This record gives sequence, structure tokens and C-alpha cells, in this order.
Amino acid sequence: AVLVASRKSMIQREGVLETTHEMLERLEAHLRAIGQFTVTANMRGSSAEEVTERVLSQPLLSGLQGPTVSPVFCKCDGKVTADYYAIVICVPKKALYKSIQQLRT
Repeated sequence: AVLVASRKSMIQREGVLETTHEMLERLEAHLRAIGQFTVTANMRGSSAEEVTERVLSQPLLSGLQGPTVSPVFCKCDGKVTADYYAIVICVPKKALYKSIQQLRT
């Protein structure tokens, strides 16, 4: 792909430079995201930190910047508890199957 723009228009016309930057950022984000998959899984654990440590102990599960870990609240016997934690990671397409296997162990 080629983006052709008029330097004069980008400087003189209000908003053109900002729009061009946004277009380039979106294209770059799209190209970086190709081949990446988001995996979401619920894991049982005593705390978010404990689940995070388990996830990070597996080499394929650290994601791009580490996992997102959030409590999953359940109502059991009238009490609200968080026995499960949802994890979200991004993994390359090549590592998808092995990542899921590691999550299941």
C-alpha cells in the first residue's frame, strides 16, 4: 500500500495532518495485530496474584505485555465470592494451540 499526500495540504488545511496521523496509526495497528489472537480463560485461584504467577510461569502465556487478570464474582450460598479469575492474553497464531494446552495444565 502507498499513501500519497500533499505536504502543502497537510500543513495548510486544518485537520488534514491529524487525520493522516490517525490513518497511519490504524494501519500500523492492523499490521501488528495480524497473526495475534486474544485468549480468554477462567482459572480457579485464591487471589489474582496467585493466578498471575501461575500464568507467568508458563513461557507462552505471558502475552505481549503480560496477562490481564480480573476477578469473576459468583454468588454461592448467598455470599459473593471470587474463586475464579478471568485471564486475557494475546498470543501469536503459531503458539495458539500450545498456549491453550498450557492453560489446561
